[in-house]
Amino acid sequence: MMYLYRYFSNVLAVLLVAGLSACDSSSRNDDQAKEVQDSVQAIKSWNETIPGNFSEQKIIQFDSTAIDSFLSEYPLFTSLDSNLIFFYQNRDYNYAWFDGQGLIEQAGNLVARVSNLKDEGVFNTPPYKKELDSLLLETRSNEGTEQLNLDLELMLTAQYFNFAQLAWSGMDEATSKSLKWYLPRKKVSYNQFLDSLLASGSKEINEIKEPVYRQYELLKAYLAKFRELDDQHPEWPPIELDRTSYKLQDSSTLISTIKKRMKLLGDFHGDENSLIFDEELFQAVQHYQTRLGLTADGVIGKGTISTLNISPKDRIKQIMINMERCRWLPLSLQEDYLAVNIPEFKLHVYHADSLLWSTNVVVGKTLHETVTFAGDLKYVVFSPYWNVPASIVKNEIVPAMNRNPNYLRQNNMEITGRRGGLPVIRQKPGPSNSLGLVKFLFPNSYNIYLHDTPAKSLFSQSSRAFSHGCVRVSEPEKLAQFLLRKDTAWTNEAIDQAMHSGKEKYVTLEKPVPVFITYFTAFVDRQGQINFRKDIYNRDDRLADYLMVVPETL
Repeated sequence: MMYLYRYFSNVLAVLLVAGLSACDSSSRNDDQAKEVQDSVQAIKSWNETIPGNFSEQKIIQFDSTAIDSFLSEYPLFTSLDSNLIFFYQNRDYNYAWFDGQGLIEQAGNLVARVSNLKDEGVFNTPPYKKELDSLLLETRSNEGTEQLNLDLELMLTAQYFNFAQLAWSGMDEATSKSLKWYLPRKKVSYNQFLDSLLASGSKEINEIKEPVYRQYELLKAYLAKFRELDDQHPEWPPIELDRTSYKLQDSSTLISTIKKRMKLLGDFHGDENSLIFDEELFQAVQHYQTRLGLTADGVIGKGTISTLNISPKDRIKQIMINMERCRWLPLSLQEDYLAVNIPEFKLHVYHADSLLWSTNVVVGKTLHETVTFAGDLKYVVFSPYWNVPASIVKNEIVPAMNRNPNYLRQNNMEITGRRGGLPVIRQKPGPSNSLGLVKFLFPNSYNIYLHDTPAKSLFSQSSRAFSHGCVRVSEPEKLAQFLLRKDTAWTNEAIDQAMHSGKEKYVTLEKPVPVFITYFTAFVDRQGQINFRKDIYNRDDRLADYLMVVPETL
């Protein structure tokens, strides 16, 4: 069973974002990055005080029927009945939270964790919190008498599984699919997870990580930082530009206001009272713009100011939304894989959970959203035809043909048949082909794939949602070289020749490469810096609506 949980411990570097784009970071940010890492380490240390530190006594038991009685008294825990039964069956119905001297110390740690669900980015309050407090008070008032409290024993275990569900699993799969998240959800049995922890020695316990994507802990540390910022600055007045933009060597009283705002956010560390747009502010603005996915030109314009005006309260919500997405991620793969983060407009190439390189991509525009899902890349197609989707034929090409009889010839297209009252059209291979010189296929029902493009200028834009849903890759030749690097027949020269041959050629990969297309608007990069991106498909608010509804039952 232990191998399964070591597998959990790798929790998907894939999806993007433990290694999402490595942003440049100068020495002035070292202290901040260290502070975040220290916070994460403190959280991990606290986490380890809960699982695996149960009473190992094998003498004090209770009757199995007590579980039914407990659930009758506390019906909000009814959905956890199988967890409770399985857990105690494996323990032969021995107490877990009591030993011969009474309530064990780790019970208090669990209660503290459960009582602070908000620190996990969860809006819910634990059920029966008042009853839990009363049971604890009753038991502790009898401390030293070795008096057992079966209701408290079962209450603590039920609270543990409820916590695991809220903090580690999140909303059910039906809900995530309703939010257009079609990646496979991770499958974790918290009964087995807990049983494995209990059966492990202290050394093995330290090797087991919580079954949640590691980006979750990084965001959790920043959640605490932004809550502290919100407590200290509940008012976040908007900054209003009094000119089109500010650049290096400009002077204004507003410069001081901007410096103070950027200092609060951790990007500026100089003299906040100076009215001069100095070199230190210039570098701070570039760093900030990089974190926000803006054009890092060091100029303070409308776009940069609009993000500076986003309040800590709104950033808290954004972090919590993306912590929920982290709960959904599947397990990692110890092999090659690709990850696209749609709001970041980036493709990340991994090997064995190590980020090898990243490149810009163009994703679907709002009317043609790129779908979040996972697939297996099986084919590299050189000099591809573009089989034009029927929707594009109907809405774009047929009207263009009606306006211009030479449209097909001018765009290197041909009709190959008719279907559903429409011509079947494809674009021939060549440098003007809409798919460029190579495409990468991972068969799926969404008709989404990666491909080259002749429209190279779009990759220089900071916001790159222009396609009909497929993902355009800025370095397709490099990607082809990576995917075929183990095939000696496909040298760099052979790949270049195939891309420019003008004849379509399919190459089947010896081993399919997983592709994950995800959607994260907040993540922590490898420099320990929090990154935010624009919610281009307006998905955050809908997820927030789900998260902020407190369910009546579990």
